[in-house]
Amino acid sequence: MKNDNNPKRYKARRSSSNATSTAPRRYRSNNYQADRYARLRPNKPVASPFKKMLSLMIIFFVLVLAGMLLYANNQNMLEEKFGKDSMIVKILSRLSLGNSSKNSPEFSFPFGPRRQNILLLGVDSNGADSDLWVGTRTDTMILMNIDPRTKTVNAVSIPRDSKVFLPNGMTQKINAAHAIGGIKMTLKTVEETLGVKIDRYIIFHDKGVRAVVKALGGVDIYVEKNMHYDDYSGNLHINFTKGKHRLTDKNVVEYLRFRHDATGDIGRTKRQQWFLRGLLVDLKKPETVVKIPHIISVVNKYVKTDLSTYEMTQYAMLATHFDMDNIEIAMLPGGPNRSGFISYWILDPDKTQKVIDRLIYRKKEKGQKEFYTVSIMNSPSRSEDAKLLKSKLQEAGLKVICTGSTNSTHSQFISHSDYVTIDYYADLKKDVPDVKSKQFVYEPSNYLCASSDFTVVLADEK
Repeated sequence: MKNDNNPKRYKARRSSSNATSTAPRRYRSNNYQADRYARLRPNKPVASPFKKMLSLMIIFFVLVLAGMLLYANNQNMLEEKFGKDSMIVKILSRLSLGNSSKNSPEFSFPFGPRRQNILLLGVDSNGADSDLWVGTRTDTMILMNIDPRTKTVNAVSIPRDSKVFLPNGMTQKINAAHAIGGIKMTLKTVEETLGVKIDRYIIFHDKGVRAVVKALGGVDIYVEKNMHYDDYSGNLHINFTKGKHRLTDKNVVEYLRFRHDATGDIGRTKRQQWFLRGLLVDLKKPETVVKIPHIISVVNKYVKTDLSTYEMTQYAMLATHFDMDNIEIAMLPGGPNRSGFISYWILDPDKTQKVIDRLIYRKKEKGQKEFYTVSIMNSPSRSEDAKLLKSKLQEAGLKVICTGSTNSTHSQFISHSDYVTIDYYADLKKDVPDVKSKQFVYEPSNYLCASSDFTVVLADEK
């Protein structure tokens, strides 16, 4: 199923405890019964209207495909044959199999690459040796929008404690949907809450994450703080010291599950984003490409998906071509709230809509601002780097309105404005190379220093 061109609005309603939710949505498909068109008269076979129509469609698409293969990759021949501004030139150029234009990433062809929404889920153990997918909650929820044509990916993290209305009318944390109604309820809950259509899903069990990391030989990550926690009843033991680590199948799940600090579930969500980035970095390594078929076969037991093996292989290969600076991530905005002994993450309706419009529907503001404002946050060891960056940004015509220190251990480029996009970031890197190789994050609020258009975080990752 293809994505709509027009954003479907995120709608929220409040419960008696000031929770947000969404009005139910219905996605209907048109089903036509062709049998009533396929009747044959006795002793005189006659082609039905349906068959005639089908034949014409097949002929049409074959001709279009032939045009793509023969002409679309030869612009000179196209222009000489039909004229530079003719409709056929524009159409075939747009459909070209070799066309890498970023001007129309939303164009979709029936049997060509198109953008898809894929819901990535990570489930915990149900404490039993039975079905891995029954009665399990989703510790990880990431909605990805992948565009094969432009080789870009956007990722929206959904906090597991987000308070929502389930399709059965219950008010619950969103991670309970899978435990109560399985993948069907999970998909419907996300679709109705965010106003999106999910094309595919991938569910990883904890054991599947371990299997992937083992097959890769480990994943590099920077642990931002000392992490120590023991839960003997849940058989969970976490022991990390601050600094660079090569996560293995023995400790990767422990890192991803840690949330026993002041940041709680939100800190865990950010660590999941950092791990995903580290995983993609490893997938881009030449020595990893040859391992992809083996990785897919190894994790098959611990992954539940409606992607075919062929599709999984193609997406894994596509991941090797991702530019890490072109990956935009965000977390659904909101705030913590407690109802009795239960803590929730209450989604902010307006800001959540902004995130969905931008990262999933890829809606962009037209034009540019007259001038842009910048904040710079740096760890104590990078104060000189911050001064140098400030000078270069000012030389490039930007206004640095705030500087400050931070304990962050991950360098980031954080956009707070609709006008600060991936494209803007690409242009800025040409003028100010010092902002390269930063994790691109969209946060419509949560200003670290001042109400600037974007913030550059210079962290000590040594």
